[in-house]
Amino acid sequence: MKKSEDGMAILAYVLVSFFWGSTYLAIKIGVEGMPPMFFAGVRFLIAGLIMIVFSAIRGYAFPASMREFSRLSLIGLFMLLGGNGLVVFAEQWVDSGVASLMMATIPIFAGVLEHFFIRTTRLTLKALLGLLLGFFGVYFLLIPAEHGISIDIPGILILLSASFLWSTGTVLSKTFKGKSSIVSNIGIQMFAGGVGLMFVSAITGEFSRVSFSMNSVLAIAYLIVFGSLVAYSSYIYLLQKWPATKAGTYAYINPLVAVSLGAIFLGEKINFLMILSMAAILLGVLIVQKSKIGVLIVQKSKIKVSE
Repeated sequence: MKKSEDGMAILAYVLVSFFWGSTYLAIKIGVEGMPPMFFAGVRFLIAGLIMIVFSAIRGYAFPASMREFSRLSLIGLFMLLGGNGLVVFAEQWVDSGVASLMMATIPIFAGVLEHFFIRTTRLTLKALLGLLLGFFGVYFLLIPAEHGISIDIPGILILLSASFLWSTGTVLSKTFKGKSSIVSNIGIQMFAGGVGLMFVSAITGEFSRVSFSMNSVLAIAYLIVFGSLVAYSSYIYLLQKWPATKAGTYAYINPLVAVSLGAIFLGEKINFLMILSMAAILLGVLIVQKSKIGVLIVQKSKIKVSE
């Protein structure tokens, strides 16, 4: 990787780490006054349309076949309908800091999926220990909380599902080898996710409950600009430059941002079990990140492993 490309990747990583950490607060504020699937759907429909129109105006290449278009749409559905949609749904009850902490399991799921579906990596014993440590951290969140903090177990399970679906979309994105522009690809993914979210919103009767408040409108605007156009675009760019598990370590930093902002602006409480679970999960995924990636290099008839 050239130095300029390496610098751009680091910048993209920083943007994703901070802005996606702050989106948990914006989502929490938004779903207090608007149905969750509609709230998320509007965000990605608008952001996707902006990217698609911008790509068309600039003359960027679009997918050359329906197969490529369908694959991009599937990635968008996994990441945005499944991943982000479930996060938004869960934040009706779950604190934003807890939500971000649960999504820190993304590198764990991504590591396992990469091992089985992208066969250029292998899991080591140390990585497996990291996985166990990470899920041990999840266990602490399932213990009834004290000091007035309510941990909603169904919400936790929904967030774990969101993490798995997001990780699945991430790994699928790594396998996409189209010739279209990354900008148009991002637009298609976001628009497809937005359509999927609005469809779920419609069939669950959310349209009859839609109302707009100043807070919800500002939250959507923030998420469109910083959560989607800036951070999601940066993440997709990052996946072109880094392995999925390395790119996914943004999820280690998100909880620190989200918990801090939630405590400052929403008065969300933090107790010892949350701190302990955060430490266990972050340490677990850090071990996975440091030990998991053994890149398989094929040379003639021999296969060597480069750590």
